[in-house]
Amino acid sequence: MATPTTAPGSNKYTALAAMVFAVAMTFIDQTIVSIAVPDISGELDISASAIQWVINGYLLSLSAFFAFGGRLADILGHRRMVLIGVTIFAVSSALCGATPSGDGAEAWLIIFRVIQGFGAALLFPAALAIVVAAFPLQQRGRALAIFFGVSGGLTAIGPILGGWLTQYTWRAIFWVNVPVAIIAVVLTLIAKVNPAHRREKLDWRGACLIVAGMALSVLGLQQASTWGWDSWRTWLSIVAGVVLLVIFVFVESRTEVPLIKVRIFRDRAFTIDNAVLFFGLMAFVPMFFFASVYAQLSLGQSANGAGLYLLIFFGGFVVAAQIGGRMLDKGGARRPMIGGCVLGTIGFAFWANSLTTLQQDHQWYWIVLSGAGIGFFLGPASTDAVNRAINASYGEVTGITQTLRNFGSSLSLAILGTILIQVGRGKITDSLTGLGVPRADATAAANSLMSSTAGASTSADSLPPSIRGAAFAAIQRDYAEASRVVFYGMAVALFVALCFALFHPGGKVTAEKTEPVGPVPARAPAPS
Repeated sequence: MATPTTAPGSNKYTALAAMVFAVAMTFIDQTIVSIAVPDISGELDISASAIQWVINGYLLSLSAFFAFGGRLADILGHRRMVLIGVTIFAVSSALCGATPSGDGAEAWLIIFRVIQGFGAALLFPAALAIVVAAFPLQQRGRALAIFFGVSGGLTAIGPILGGWLTQYTWRAIFWVNVPVAIIAVVLTLIAKVNPAHRREKLDWRGACLIVAGMALSVLGLQQASTWGWDSWRTWLSIVAGVVLLVIFVFVESRTEVPLIKVRIFRDRAFTIDNAVLFFGLMAFVPMFFFASVYAQLSLGQSANGAGLYLLIFFGGFVVAAQIGGRMLDKGGARRPMIGGCVLGTIGFAFWANSLTTLQQDHQWYWIVLSGAGIGFFLGPASTDAVNRAINASYGEVTGITQTLRNFGSSLSLAILGTILIQVGRGKITDSLTGLGVPRADATAAANSLMSSTAGASTSADSLPPSIRGAAFAAIQRDYAEASRVVFYGMAVALFVALCFALFHPGGKVTAEKTEPVGPVPARAPAPS
């Protein structure tokens, strides 16, 4: 049996609330920063590539350390890692908000964003493991539906809160994490989460291999839009990262107490769960960035308006997450996974098709449907995967699932971001040339727009006054057409996820996976 995550006298719902607040910071941070990018860039006068690293540095660190953080949580204790992760995240958030102006601004902000990602990588697997172990198998679907649904709802607050806070100062988008962290710590202590841990050695060799492999591969993917897909640096990073990950798998299969028990991938359902999460998150996380920029550039909305635009998505997401959790508890993960992927594929495809109307009222029902699709499968796929944890190593398994989810997000951001830039540049250049702008000037204007966050109006201001109005309209339309290609790409990713979901064996996990893999690890005794 798994060691209970909550100690005698504790409340599992208080633990759930504590973990929701703990991870809320990481969810909010994925959306709130994108909204504030124009203000950060303007005040600190930092380059477009640096702004990209403000976003990507966080994701890179998150991806690289997730598996390490999950295993560390099992060894040192889930409660301890939540408290450590929350502290690191809150302190680094405060320091991001305190970024000084001047030459050191870029390095300061990027460094503490990377540390934020490290804190989140320690925090999230441990938090999810606490929720999983706090509830019995028959209640986990509903519990994690609340976990992901409420967290998703709090994510929706990010763009709105970000839009409101940036009216005063962009620094507040980081400072807001501090009070949330304090609430999370207080609730964690009140919940009396069990401090039990595993008396095992940490596989440092495996940890170094996976951190280096993930970091290099994600670095290459993220920098592809800057270095170019034909650059040796791009492919050296990607290939070196993949090679290290292959070596990691080989080493782990021969390690007595590995960082990751690769044998778990022999479980067909577990492998399919992770494949669905990998491809499904290719649409979910990148959507925040692409949709928020589209809302501001093509729809001409403020940062606050872009936040409200994204909020529509969560109208479907939160409701579907609750339904999907109940479906999981009753009949397993297969039905909500298949249904969610179908709805998501249809929703994103029709949302893509409606982007060029430049009218939000023609899009909202497809946005809701897209959110419902993601909401249906996200919780069930994640829950089903952790239910299959060998020896109830919940931290380890959540580390695996989160690593694959973030790797999928990084891959999608790299590929779709490159497509957006290339298609947008071409269309805007052609439109401006058609308005009489010399080809060289049109190309320069297109490059400036697609590599910055200044907005369509700023790019049009650099053109002759007689064509500014027409140029502004053309840029809005062309960016929408480029975004449409990207959203079709996200629909394709969800269709691939659907193809995997169809092969899920179905059924419910009825008991903890306790079969040994190598030596049976020693376990700290549960408190009496």
